[in-house]
Amino acid sequence: MFPKILTLTVLKTARIKPILKSILLGLMTVSFSFLFVSTTLTAQDAGEIIERMEEVMRGESSYAEMTMTIERPRYTRDVSMRAWALGEDYSLILITDPARDRGTTYLKRRNEIWNYVPNIDRTIKMPPSMMSQSWMGSDFTNDDLVRESSTVDDYEHRIVREENYNGRDAWVMELIPKPDTPIVWGKVLIWVDKEHYIQLRVENFDQRDERANTLEFSEIGEMGGRIFPARMTLTPDDNPDQRTIMVYENLEFDVDLNESFFTQQNMRRIR
Repeated sequence: MFPKILTLTVLKTARIKPILKSILLGLMTVSFSFLFVSTTLTAQDAGEIIERMEEVMRGESSYAEMTMTIERPRYTRDVSMRAWALGEDYSLILITDPARDRGTTYLKRRNEIWNYVPNIDRTIKMPPSMMSQSWMGSDFTNDDLVRESSTVDDYEHRIVREENYNGRDAWVMELIPKPDTPIVWGKVLIWVDKEHYIQLRVENFDQRDERANTLEFSEIGEMGGRIFPARMTLTPDDNPDQRTIMVYENLEFDVDLNESFFTQQNMRRIR
């Protein structure tokens, strides 16, 4: 009797082993497939989040009236401006105050950027070497204002983590510049609001992976028919006692603009 039971047990075990092997292989296949799909979706989602953020922050076209306040230990200076933009390729900024800078304009057409100085009645084409220089004496660079680089196309994106930032659920995105792109930063971290896809915070890191400055977005409310941060504060890490504040006083999206508006001739005429 015992041999018979033992025989049956061995047979059952022999039959079970292939079944267990199949189940394990199936589970492993599902696990690796899930891992692959998750990784693919994460990479895809990161790019989609950045693209959606750009659509919200920029719009197809826009018009804005802004005041930039440059705060230094010994003085404070205000610069008022008007700005028009069409997608990522076209933008025009007109300085309206102070009087000494009134009429100064900055024009971007695709990868070319010009600066018109009314005092000398001269239009200057800005070389790439000037993009990292200070804009109007502020903590912003020329590239920050006219955006020669593209957040969508010129970086690799990934989601670092998710967290609550100032009461808002946010993705923390890491952006690494692609090779041969005209970008001074070695890395950029961006906090993106999950509900409205607006920027909440940006940290720029140099090539040594040291944080260079921080851009914080606040006074979030309805503006231009959408939820938008009306105030941006840029603070350099090497000079924490100084900062530059940009405040939107008026903002309109999807305005009637076309490429013919963004010309060197219009730089001189626009008021």
